[in-house]
Amino acid sequence: MLLVVKFVFRPFARKTLAKMQYTTGVNIGLSPSYKCSFEDPVHVTVSGLNPQQRVDLRSQITDDNGLVFKASATYKADDSGQVDLSRHPSLGGSFTGIEPMGLFWSLKADEQIRKFAKTDVTRPALVDIEVLSNDKVIAKATNERHCMAEGVRRVPLTEGRIRGVLFMPPGTGPFPGILDTYVLRGGPFELRAALLAKRGFAVLALASHGYQDLPKKAEKIDLEFFEESITFLRQQPEVKGQKIGLISISKSGDLALSMASFLSGISATVCINGCNANTLLPIHYKDICLPPLLWDTGKIKMTPSGISDVGDVMHDPMSKENLPCVIPIERATGSFMFIMSEADRNWKSAYYARLACDRLKAHGKNNYELVAYEKAGHFIEVPYMPFCLANYHAAAGQVVYFGGEPKAHSEAQLDAWSKILTFFKKHLGAADCNYKSML
Repeated sequence: MLLVVKFVFRPFARKTLAKMQYTTGVNIGLSPSYKCSFEDPVHVTVSGLNPQQRVDLRSQITDDNGLVFKASATYKADDSGQVDLSRHPSLGGSFTGIEPMGLFWSLKADEQIRKFAKTDVTRPALVDIEVLSNDKVIAKATNERHCMAEGVRRVPLTEGRIRGVLFMPPGTGPFPGILDTYVLRGGPFELRAALLAKRGFAVLALASHGYQDLPKKAEKIDLEFFEESITFLRQQPEVKGQKIGLISISKSGDLALSMASFLSGISATVCINGCNANTLLPIHYKDICLPPLLWDTGKIKMTPSGISDVGDVMHDPMSKENLPCVIPIERATGSFMFIMSEADRNWKSAYYARLACDRLKAHGKNNYELVAYEKAGHFIEVPYMPFCLANYHAAAGQVVYFGGEPKAHSEAQLDAWSKILTFFKKHLGAADCNYKSML
């Protein structure tokens, strides 16, 4: 018997949320509203300044671990005393030039070896924006970036050995289903799942270990566990009879490829900076076992800033001795989208994505799309998620360098999100929710 507590999100109910604050006659404008969805842009303007006045704009956000991320830029007002980030260039700071969302994509922590954490999707991320003149704050505003749309249902799961959170769009469906896996994260990646639910998908953000009462570490990957999770998703009244998709990143990428290859009824798989071979742990399904692709720690290098670069440590999956590790994705009946970053230093994700596509093509298949980003790093997640240059790597057991450049990475996240939504809508048949009306 499934025992769940449903959380139905009704936005802006809390009285403690920060509001717009104005002083000295200078105003910060955030349009179309100071409340928006996490993945949406806002138009930032400043009015009430003196003509040609130079001011500094600062932004700040605190993640769910209490870590502060900051950005700043210097602007000069026009003849009407206005600064418009969509028309006026930054003269210096965290970025230069015309960057309408620069105060958001350039946010970074003082410690650059930390990743932004958004674990509580029931509360918005709050971006505080200040205008300073001669180091004195003359205006303030707060942008509330909400993760859940009105009517989205958040259902924590404890069903057999399934742990995670189910997100249901408003209404009774039917909705296509998506399984969202993020193995090395431990807990479920709720933010991406909540944002997908806005778009008409029923999303199960699944945890596989290191979460609640699940084992802290995994010795192997049991594909039947993920099959049970997909079956559970299929059996939901709002999902019955609908198509199922997968979305994954990093190590979870090869897991998703294995699911698409060995499990039935997977219609669409998004693999973000994954590998074409099984990695880290052996994967088992019935009488099938894929050994893991191994690595050579002797190939770890150090960046000039003293951070470990593990980009070249994995063995080549195309070497004869490693071919048993390669996932037979030609078995899959569904479609694939491979998203790869050329500058990824977690591993050679661009090489792996091309190998996967080559394998499909060699078997006479054209059921794939390949999306490449030249200067993006490893963690392509959702729009305006702060860039992660380096962080603790659970498999490596140390802080590692993930590559990429902040602006290019932000552009990649924005573009990839649009392509992911289009891909799922095409292959799963979702009727896109009018999410803007829910905010």
